[in-house]
Amino acid sequence: MSGFEGAATMLDADSPEPLWRQAAEVIRNQIASGKLAAGGRIPAERDLLEQLSISRVTLRRALQSLVEDGVLTSSHGRGWYVSADAPREFPNTLESFSETAARLGLIPSSDLLRAEIRPATLDEAEILSIAPGIALFHLDRIRRLDGVPVAVDTSYFPATLRSDFSGVDFRDSSLFQLLLEAGVDLSRGETTIEARAADAELAGHLGIEPGKPILAMQQLIVDAAGKPVLSSTVRYVGDRYRLRTSFSRSRKAGSRS
Repeated sequence: MSGFEGAATMLDADSPEPLWRQAAEVIRNQIASGKLAAGGRIPAERDLLEQLSISRVTLRRALQSLVEDGVLTSSHGRGWYVSADAPREFPNTLESFSETAARLGLIPSSDLLRAEIRPATLDEAEILSIAPGIALFHLDRIRRLDGVPVAVDTSYFPATLRSDFSGVDFRDSSLFQLLLEAGVDLSRGETTIEARAADAELAGHLGIEPGKPILAMQQLIVDAAGKPVLSSTVRYVGDRYRLRTSFSRSRKAGSRS
C-alpha cells in the first residue's frame, strides 16, 4: 500500500490526459516495478481514493480499463487483483534481459538452444559491417521470467570480442554482462519491432499454438562510434510483452502558423 504514497502528485488535473488514464498508468507502473506482485491484491479502493486523490467514478474507470487490458481481475466483494499473466513491461532504455527482470522483481532463466562459433554469412556480415567468413559467436536461448517462457533470443557477434566462454552457464548468465566484462562498449540499440505469426518450432519453444501472434524485436547494438557489435532477434509471446516509450514534438513542428 505504501508504494502509492505521494502518487497524487503524479496526477495532473490540467493535463489533456484524463485523470482515470493517469491513475491507471500509476497502477501499471506499480505492477511493472514489482511493487504489486502477479496474483496479489492491490490496495483497497478507499486507500486508492485517498492516495490518488481522485473520485470513485474516476478510480473505477481506471480499474476497469486495466481489467480490459488484462492487467487486473476483479473479484466481487473481495477487491481487485493483479492478473497472473499480466503483460511484463520492457524499457525504452538499453538494458539486458537479466537487468529488466531484476527491475521487475522477477527471476530470469534460459534454456540453451545453441552456443557455437561459425563463419559469418553474407547477410550477417552486412549487418555487422564485417567481411564474410569472419568467426561469429551464435547464442540462441529460450528466455523465461519466473519459469514462464516469454521469448526466444537469437544473438550473434564477432568471436574476437570475447572468444573464451569456457565455464559459462548460459542458462543464468547475462550476455551483456559477459561482453561488458570483456571491455565491449554497448552504447546504443537500433531497434525495430513487428508482428508475426509463430511457426511450429517457435510455438513449441514458447508453449503456444502455431500461428499465434508474436512480436519480433530486431536489435543492432553499436558502440559509441556507431560500430555494430551485437545483433539479436528476440521473439516475444505477444500477450506477455509490452514496450513502453515516449514521443516528443519538435519545436519546428509547432512553429508554422
